[in-house]
Amino acid sequence: MKYYVLESGSKGNCTVIKGRETLLVIDCGGTKKYIKDRFRELGLDYSKADALLITHEHSDHIKQLKMFSGVDIFSPCELYDCEIHKVTPYQEFMVGEFRILPVALSHDVKNVVGYIIDDVYEKLVSVTDTGYVSHLNEDRIRNADYYIFESNYDTGMLMSSDRPVQLKVRIVSDCGHMGNEDSARVLSRVIGERTREITLAHLSQECNKEEIALSVLKRTLKENGIDLNRFRITAARQFEMTEGGHDD
Repeated sequence: MKYYVLESGSKGNCTVIKGRETLLVIDCGGTKKYIKDRFRELGLDYSKADALLITHEHSDHIKQLKMFSGVDIFSPCELYDCEIHKVTPYQEFMVGEFRILPVALSHDVKNVVGYIIDDVYEKLVSVTDTGYVSHLNEDRIRNADYYIFESNYDTGMLMSSDRPVQLKVRIVSDCGHMGNEDSARVLSRVIGERTREITLAHLSQECNKEEIALSVLKRTLKENGIDLNRFRITAARQFEMTEGGHDD
């Protein structure tokens, strides 16, 4: 299983999961040119993806839906002028060799999910845009090979920013985003012996820094007696592709 986080953040989100015979795309925010350029760089045809998996209805996740008009779209929410396969949390479905389990998350829209993608040999967890991860979901996402996981803000940077107070309150709430500390604590509980890679995602450009998010995670893992040499840890950027996994 290979994965490519093409972009990650409030200006656009798109991830590609490539199996032996199946190509998945998670979300399609950002600009058409940027997504086209990244697919061209990978030598892949976005119009021939086997499925587009939508997490929720915010524009930074669905802005380029028209690009995928010929692709089967799976979504937990209705999408304007777009036929979908309705996704229900905790009900598995198959696309090619991938078994996909949507998990309910908590954000400021009614229907939002993360995805657990399993090809029997490896498991990838993609969780962003959530204010917290429930104990049920921790059990579901435990001991995956690969994590693409939200680490949105540094609390000090957020609180000292010029953002309106109401927005700050929303972001730190259970219906907002997970900050660096929350993300690190959850990851320290769920990673396991099979875990190979952690990619922190959806970092705020205004209220976080890559080095801070990575430092918090590494410190938390060390405090929990976890050997950092066991896996690769990186952070996805807004307009720079991050590659992970491996070819079979």
